[in-house]
Amino acid sequence: MTDINTIGVVGAGTMGNGIAQVFAQAGCAVRVVDALPAALDRAKQTIERSLAKFVEKGKLPAAERDAALARLSFGGSLDALAEANFVVEAIVEETGAKRALFADLDRITRPGVILSSNTSSISITALGAATKRPDKVLGMHFMNPVPLMTLVELVRGQATSAESMQTAMALCRRLGKTPVEAADYPGFISNRILMPMINEAICALMEGVGSPEAIDTVMKLGMNHPMGPLTLADFIGLDVCLAILEVLHQGLGDPKYRPCPLLRRMVAAGHLGRKTKRGFYEY
Repeated sequence: MTDINTIGVVGAGTMGNGIAQVFAQAGCAVRVVDALPAALDRAKQTIERSLAKFVEKGKLPAAERDAALARLSFGGSLDALAEANFVVEAIVEETGAKRALFADLDRITRPGVILSSNTSSISITALGAATKRPDKVLGMHFMNPVPLMTLVELVRGQATSAESMQTAMALCRRLGKTPVEAADYPGFISNRILMPMINEAICALMEGVGSPEAIDTVMKLGMNHPMGPLTLADFIGLDVCLAILEVLHQGLGDPKYRPCPLLRRMVAAGHLGRKTKRGFYEY
């Protein structure tokens, strides 16, 4: 664990910048890589705002904020990860793109480096098979927003070694997170349970069982959920929900995972939730 002090994060979106922030706060040098300069600029600004909020709320000394920011570097080339001790991938949720990236990371990084994916549903075994080190490929599924949520779902692929899993668990604890191991089945634990609930809430809305407000209120007040399923879907992104449900439906072959037609229609219309200012609610 003392050898893991330089972290590579590939993907500067919502999850990538949150992952980069928590590693920087934990004392690691973090190299964030994204092909889009605008994404890198947004990530830097988002991390600066997030850390500023921690300082304002008295949860982080200003000196620690400044130190964390100094540990971050941003660039567009994967070659910057040649000296990384551990890599987290957080790009688009698409198997082909991830496999291609893992093949590149396998070539660029040193042989002993663990390559992890923040995927929420894609097979870790398939990603590991794109490399010459499948024993060092695992899932490291952080929850959004990463700086606030303590859970990390660690996914063991078919060839992932016990040593790699132990290293990742220790690293999660170093970040102040709680790791939970999951097997490599579609959706793992979190989305195997969460997405059918969200999908059923969307079906209930489509069938007129209740309004979005009614459905969310029942789950908040009746089931003590902090956020209703439709609000949560908007927060996650309806396109992401659809992609995960497609993985569940195709991977498990059970019709109970079939995405609701209303969800498909909303994604086709570009109503994706908070990120487009319109989903089941308007923002």
